[in-house]
Amino acid sequence: MGNIAIITARGGSKRIPRKNIRPFLGRPIVEYSIEAALQTELFDEVMVSTDDGEIAGIAQKAGAKVPFFRSERTSNDFATTADVVDEVLACYENMGETFEKACVLYPTAPFVTADAIRSAMLLLEQKRADACIPVVRFSFPPQRCVVIREERLMPRWPENMAKRSQDLEPFYHDCGQFYCLNVTSFQKQKAIWMENVVPFLQDEINVQDIDTPQDWEIAEMKYQILKGGKR
Repeated sequence: MGNIAIITARGGSKRIPRKNIRPFLGRPIVEYSIEAALQTELFDEVMVSTDDGEIAGIAQKAGAKVPFFRSERTSNDFATTADVVDEVLACYENMGETFEKACVLYPTAPFVTADAIRSAMLLLEQKRADACIPVVRFSFPPQRCVVIREERLMPRWPENMAKRSQDLEPFYHDCGQFYCLNVTSFQKQKAIWMENVVPFLQDEINVQDIDTPQDWEIAEMKYQILKGGKR
């Protein structure tokens, strides 16, 4: 039993067509996740789960394996990441291969590094957790958010508006980059967010949602800043 890296990259994308292989600073964006997983040297298998022949070809050229294609059930808009991981692990079991730990990476996560994956996998082991999930702190306190009601702005929680930011509990959110999982725990609970999850804290500069063309442009600019102008 070893470790597996699973990059989830289906062909369909509504807001950004062909998003998972669109060039990000000159390279198909999925290559960044594949490269980070390979550079860790932690995984016996680095594979891409896809339903798309073009994505499969790019993934294999980048050094990942595509031993099978996704089923129709896990290729639609309603399939969850857990559904995809469950199918991948089941297919490998049918091939006689099992794994102790898994790292599930999204294909549009160019900010992920090998060092970050190594650190999160080590944390998973040290804490004996079901999962380790990268999170980032909200830059503005959600407790001081406002809502629009009858065309007027109103504090959602008026009691928090006069409080200092440092006196409010920090809130965090999933970075949407990768998940490190104990496979036995996952197969029992069938979920990414399991009972015993530990956080891997990320800085905001290393995180960027990419859901719109504008997000894409921001991500490229941030990436170039991080790399000192280098691609």
